[in-house]
Amino acid sequence: MQNSYTNKIVLVTGGTSGIGKATALAFAEAGAKVVITGRREKEGANVVAEITKNGGTAAFVRADVAKDADVVKAIDFVVSTHGRLDVAFNNAGIEIAGPLNEVTEEQYRRAFDINVWGVLNSMKYEIAAMLKSSGAIVNTSSVAGHIALPQASIYVATKHAVEGLTKAVALEFAKQGIRVNAIAPGSIDTDMVDRLVGKDGERRNWLLSLHPVGRFGTSEEIAAAVLYLASDAAKFTTGTTLLVDGGWTAA
Repeated sequence: MQNSYTNKIVLVTGGTSGIGKATALAFAEAGAKVVITGRREKEGANVVAEITKNGGTAAFVRADVAKDADVVKAIDFVVSTHGRLDVAFNNAGIEIAGPLNEVTEEQYRRAFDINVWGVLNSMKYEIAAMLKSSGAIVNTSSVAGHIALPQASIYVATKHAVEGLTKAVALEFAKQGIRVNAIAPGSIDTDMVDRLVGKDGERRNWLLSLHPVGRFGTSEEIAAAVLYLASDAAKFTTGTTLLVDGGWTAA
């Protein structure tokens, strides 16, 4: 079923590449007016150019979700430009891997600042904007929010935290017409996976073997799931996570 977002106002954090970019493009194709945020201005401008070239409406705001002032700036831009916020996809995040005894405090704090505080802080200001009407929020979790992975303890912890935040905030604002859900991808064929396990070799083959479907997912497949969760077709769904993992967690 095609989800229509005609004239809906959508914010996508971490929208400059990978899942965020694919989802921003999908929202725009479905009729939404999209604002994307990220730290890389050139990539952000390229996504906006691609959307406008295809007849859509988009803007980019440089923002680091770990910084309160940046989040405020982004939400203020959305509301001042479009008058409201209908949908937010909190996708900004980073990966971190390595043995626990080698993890530094700086790495730990950066991971939690972006992956956890970034989601919490974004929701705080997004919900403030949405309380004037209603809205839908989708947070990016991971299979790592449901299972453990060796040499990824900090990343696993951040995604378990996102799962808890999603459920708690969904309950807190359910009666105010704001839905909050999460998407939990398996391994998606993006630069992030390449950085973690390389573009070929034993580590990549091991990761691939965890997916019963026999392949990694695509950013477009995750985007389709996000659009469903944020749509009226899912208006009785809140406080849950949609696993899109090629069967990984079912094995």
